Amino acid sequence: MVSIKDIAKQARVSISTVSYALNGSPKVTDETTARILAIAKELNYVPNAAARSLKTRETKIIGVFLTDFSGAFYGDLLQGTKEILTQKGYDLIVCSGKQSHRMLPERMIDGAIILDETFGNEQLLSYADRGHKLVVLDRELSHSNINQVLLDNKAGAMLAAEYLIEQGHRKLYVVTGPNGSYDSKQRLQAVTQVVERTAGAQLIVIEGDFNKAAGERAAERIMADSNSGLVSSAVFCFNDEMAIGMFNYLSEHHPNVKIGEQIHIIGFDNMELASYTQPRLSTIDYSKRKWGALAAEQLIKLISGDTVEHERIYVTLIKGCSVGSEK
Repeated sequence: MVSIKDIAKQARVSISTVSYALNGSPKVTDETTARILAIAKELNYVPNAAARSLKTRETKIIGVFLTDFSGAFYGDLLQGTKEILTQKGYDLIVCSGKQSHRMLPERMIDGAIILDETFGNEQLLSYADRGHKLVVLDRELSHSNINQVLLDNKAGAMLAAEYLIEQGHRKLYVVTGPNGSYDSKQRLQAVTQVVERTAGAQLIVIEGDFNKAAGERAAERIMADSNSGLVSSAVFCFNDEMAIGMFNYLSEHHPNVKIGEQIHIIGFDNMELASYTQPRLSTIDYSKRKWGALAAEQLIKLISGDTVEHERIYVTLIKGCSVGSEK
């Protein structure tokens, strides 16, 4: 790789003169600058971004860390993030996996948005202690260099559970997310509170994994519980993808079971596909694009040294035909 030392040698000037010329400094004459730039082009010189960031202490790159890229959830979130970062002159890099975590301590990025359960809380706090700026979407952490932009999981889960109970259901199945998921834990806590304060209500928890396969397995379990498959059951899937997996399983294996009559299903996320299910899936809605945009805005404020307050993304209930009055 060509270095500024190589350019200096060919131009017969000092390394500092080359550095000044490459950075457009008035300390170097126009004639010398033009000659150095011509030599740099001839040698196919590419600036070393890592070295430059050590000097300027900025890369103009923001990292978004995700547990994985599966499912249809992340597109709007990342689009909202990208739009704000582009406006502010930053580029976006999306990362997954523990090896990518080193981008923070090695200062390859100026800050990070975290939606990745593989980061430990102590790990993130240690980064914040060293001055790294972070916005977390999946946990609660108290530190001056960390801002929280959290989804109002508890309000959404309460809306879903209360809606099912209003329809006359007293036996509620819930299909959770992965064990380490902050969102899943918050939703389960909220549903448990609703059931505990409802006379005669019963809660049955089925462990899921936020994917269609988990919804299919849950549907199989629920139909096995019902023997004939023709009893009225209420199911709250902690995301739409599992709810759609449940739709798929019932359509293939129990075509005579009518969703919205024999089984009542509600999801969470209002992903685009949910609007095309038959019947239309009831779900909890919020703006994923706004969530990503707000996370980016908060991170830029942190990097700029501005005061920030924690933010929350609010939710609403969309009533579809997948939930109906219990007969």
